[in-house]
This record gives sequence, structure tokens and C-alpha cells, in this order.
Amino acid sequence: MTATPYRTALIIGAGAGISASVARGFTTAGLKVALAARNADKLAPLAAEIDGPAFAAEAADPASVERLFESAEARLGPIDVVVYNASARARGPLAELDPAEVERALAVSAYGGFLAVQQAARRMIPRGSGAILLTGATASVKGFALSAPFAMGKFALRGLAQSAARELAPKGVHVAHFVIDGGVRSAARPDPADRPDSTLDPDAIAQSYLDVLRQPRSAWSWELELRPWVETF
Repeated sequence: MTATPYRTALIIGAGAGISASVARGFTTAGLKVALAARNADKLAPLAAEIDGPAFAAEAADPASVERLFESAEARLGPIDVVVYNASARARGPLAELDPAEVERALAVSAYGGFLAVQQAARRMIPRGSGAILLTGATASVKGFALSAPFAMGKFALRGLAQSAARELAPKGVHVAHFVIDGGVRSAARPDPADRPDSTLDPDAIAQSYLDVLRQPRSAWSWELELRPWVETF
């Protein structure tokens, strides 16, 4: 197995599901992992499990994101990998959506991603190494009815990833976007007995994140689509 060429990671928008599996997978692979969310208290069990710090941060607040990176570096040293997993939704008919809720959804899903990428780039470019992984969704490539704000945010995050990958790859920083195209399995959302593997296993998703980190620079991916067999293209 190819070794992971990184030693530390910061997961922004941590919680249950994908981010928890990524945190465990990275830890098993030998990385020291820091977690961040609006409510750091909810991260306590996962932080204890991976023996890593947890921080409170507002993903769409520039000063808060800058402080987060400084705090994570103070605990772990230089951050080699940043995972942006934060997002927000505002569902409903276009004519009835609350503009303030839409603004908040866009701020977390897209603007927060920019802030994280910017802070990571400022630190990784001088070192000539690092990785920035952005979690997308089906909405990154397909806008559904009654979900315009989520699609807008995820489309923007994908655009950020594509632009950042082209800018930063020549400087040694690997940027990759993950289209999570399907429902993610959980205790509350198990696979139906007649359709095994019809949802995405979060541990399998985490393995794909690790696989991307292990890619040789001569063959870096900027995007990976992950879907169960029941999803159409």
C-alpha cells in the first residue's frame, strides 16, 4: 500500500457520517486530526476516539476561520490536509424562500469553502505541499426542485475546486472535489434488505479520500464521483 505523504489534517464541518469516517480513516493511516464545527461540544466523543482536538468555528466568518487555523497549528503543527465538509440548506419553493436563509446557506456551503481554501493556500504554497479536499454532493452537478440554495452553494464549491486545482497544483498543492452522489448510510438510514449497497458506506467514502491523498503527483485527480449502483448518471 502506498504511504500517505501527510501527517496532519483539519476537518471543517465535522460531525457524524462522512466526516467522522474520514477522521477515523485518517487517524488509522497515521495522521493527527483536528476537528471543527459550530458546536465543538458535540465533537467531544469523536475527538476522544481519535485523540485529537476539537474547535468551535464559524465557517463563513473570516476571522473565525483564521483563528481556527492558528489554533489547529498550535496543537498539531503545520496542517498538511484540509477537508471542507460544511454545508447548509434552505429548502422550499423559490417564490417562498427567506432571502436571509438563502444567504446563510450560500455563505456556509460556498463562501466558507473559499475561506478554508484561502487559509490553507496561504500556508501550503510556501511549503510547496499539501492537500485540500472539498465535499460535494449530487447537487454539485444536478439542481433539484425545491433545493435551489443547496444547488447554488454546491455548484459554487465545485467551481472553487476546479479553479483552485488549476492554480495550486503547479505549486504542489493537491485540490480535489468529491461528488457524493447518493444517500449516505447510517443507523437511521440502513440499506433495504432487498437492495444491499444502495446507499454509500461512509467508511468506503473515507477510503476514497485516503486514496486520493496517496495519488502520485504525476496523476492527481481534481474530482471523484462516488455513487451506489442505484444512482443514475
